[in-house]
Amino acid sequence: MTTNRQWLIQERPLGRALQASDFKRNDADIPVPVDGQLLVKTRYFGFDPAQKGWMENISDYMPPTHIGDVMRGSAIAEVIESRSGKYKAGDLVSGLFGWQDYAAADASTVNKLVDDEFLTANLGVLGTTGMTAYFGLLKLGKPQPGDTVVVSGAAGATGSAVGQIAKIAGCRTIGIAGGNDKCQWLIDELGYDDAIDYKSDSVDDRLNELCGGTINVYYDNVGGAILNSALAHIAMNARVVLCGGISRYERGSRPEGPENYFNLVFRRATMEGFIVVDYAQHFPQARARMRQWLHDGKIIHREDVQSGFENIPATLMRLFNGENFGKQMLKND
Repeated sequence: MTTNRQWLIQERPLGRALQASDFKRNDADIPVPVDGQLLVKTRYFGFDPAQKGWMENISDYMPPTHIGDVMRGSAIAEVIESRSGKYKAGDLVSGLFGWQDYAAADASTVNKLVDDEFLTANLGVLGTTGMTAYFGLLKLGKPQPGDTVVVSGAAGATGSAVGQIAKIAGCRTIGIAGGNDKCQWLIDELGYDDAIDYKSDSVDDRLNELCGGTINVYYDNVGGAILNSALAHIAMNARVVLCGGISRYERGSRPEGPENYFNLVFRRATMEGFIVVDYAQHFPQARARMRQWLHDGKIIHREDVQSGFENIPATLMRLFNGENFGKQMLKND
């Protein structure tokens, strides 16, 4: 009988980097779906920095994880058996199926996909990543034509989408990324007006040079020192969007507040965080709009696709080492 390969949570990586020993390979029986469920076989896995936080249980917007659980993660899968009238064998769906070959999922928790050239984009720009960029920028950032929008983690899956949506909105865009190749990609392919290489440039000096005191929208995927530098250069009535904080993921405690936070008072600015699931009821309309932008070439997406089930933990770690270039995925073998 075919077994169900799995990766389980073995340790909680609080206050340190992820390690291979945080995960344990396991072989289990293939689950049997009950009424209202689907048996699915995973084709592609998606990876996000938030997965480390899920292992640590430091957030309350998702149910807690436990040692020995199948590692939580998003995936694109094929329906093998359906116990729901809404789906049939052969349909492609996305959902939180975890790091395993097979999963029994409630039909109400999956999204049916179109098998076209944008299939894998459902883990990126058409998935939670793209929805995060869309709603964070448009609902909280409220960009206006002529605004200066600065994005940290700009070459990542979320940041690259934010910058392109801001350009569609008629804004000037500046991206902060690590490495010359990523910075050139932002400018040459994604249409960013300028880019800052945090690995070789002084972020504070470059922000002062490019947009001192004129940042209307700062979309933060990083936190830490880069957030602090951006706050020093915000414009009057600026909007600071707190999306992610990859700089804090190796700390055992929450980071201290930025020293420049009082500039929010001086500039009558706002700084607001959000969780994208709060906008879930609006996802269908947003996906349709993003899909049209993809079709029209107004949004370009890049995917970093690894392969091999055994390489799943190492693929997640690529996010924290800065190795990924675009949306991090893995094709199941």
